[in-house]
Amino acid sequence: MGMEGVGFVGAIIVGLIAGYIAERLTRSDHGLLTNLFLGVLGAVVMGWLARRLNFTLDGLVENLIGAVIGAIGLITIYQALKKA
Repeated sequence: MGMEGVGFVGAIIVGLIAGYIAERLTRSDHGLLTNLFLGVLGAVVMGWLARRLNFTLDGLVENLIGAVIGAIGLITIYQALKKA
């Protein structure tokens, strides 16, 4: 799923938390499913990017930080596409 060391259920929980945090930081208003989707997808994107840059995101805290950063980027793109 793109999140090392947290498992499938952990990835869902991290994604949900990351989506919520990213939503608050960007002052967006999305639903629960959008938060979950953007959080998990953000974590996957950041995991891929970290591997390309020879970094590792192991464990809950590192995955959460990476997922929040990835989700913020995806929310920004989502908002831009929604306005277009």
